[in-house]
Amino acid sequence: MRTTTRRTHGVRRALTGALLAGLTLLTSAGAAVADDPSASASPAGDEAGPTEAGTTFRTATALKPDQTGTAQASTGDYLYWVFPADAGQRPTVEATVKLPENAARRSTSTWQIDVYDGLRRRQACMYGHQTRKAAADAATVELSCVLRPVRAWSEPWANDPLPGSYYVRLTVVDLPADELGLPVGAEVKATVKEQGGAHDVDGALSEPLVPGVSVAAAGDTGDAGASAAPRVPSAGEPEDGWASGWWTDRWLWTVGGGVLAALAAVFGYSLTRGRGRPARVPQGV
Repeated sequence: MRTTTRRTHGVRRALTGALLAGLTLLTSAGAAVADDPSASASPAGDEAGPTEAGTTFRTATALKPDQTGTAQASTGDYLYWVFPADAGQRPTVEATVKLPENAARRSTSTWQIDVYDGLRRRQACMYGHQTRKAAADAATVELSCVLRPVRAWSEPWANDPLPGSYYVRLTVVDLPADELGLPVGAEVKATVKEQGGAHDVDGALSEPLVPGVSVAAAGDTGDAGASAAPRVPSAGEPEDGWASGWWTDRWLWTVGGGVLAALAAVFGYSLTRGRGRPARVPQGV
């Protein structure tokens, strides 16, 4: 009976040790998330946002995530901004249009916000108010567009959002011609939310969809003997680079699965090994 009791205590100690080891691994993984800047949410834009907008894709004004851009324009103008979105992130674009005074307007207007990727493919919104009508007496109109999560890789024929620059276009799409040219104010904010390893895929782009990134990469490798100058991120590119972090929450699932497998193995062994030599059997047998 003492032998059985000692073995029971040994199994309990083994289970306790495996559990503590699993908790240690999970704690270390959580600390890695806190230490890795790429795994955290995008920092809020403390600096003042841009106060103008571009009028074409080429002249789009760069926005940082969580930064608000403003612009003064006229009804009928096309306003463009550009912001970066990396793999595993879900972009959200919000826009507010401050309409002219009621005395200058006599009819309703329809405003629309569109989002294009680095290949200038229009991306569909998962949900939001992409197009809205403003009554003649309305002071503002608010628009929003929540995109699909950005994938690290996709088939050439697919229209999936990929890492790179995303262009925001704001304009009025329905307004009488005699009311075009009235002054309006616009505010646009782009945010990105980390979606985690659930959207990870086995593959990656050779280069993000940023205009001119291939030319820049070729220029960096062309003159190896020249002194390396500090690289300045281009418009629509994250300051810390693309997909700079090694961490995804799949590590938690991997570690957790390993801990559960170890516990199951120890518990199964304790059930199948038996209770040892029966007390009635002599030691010499």
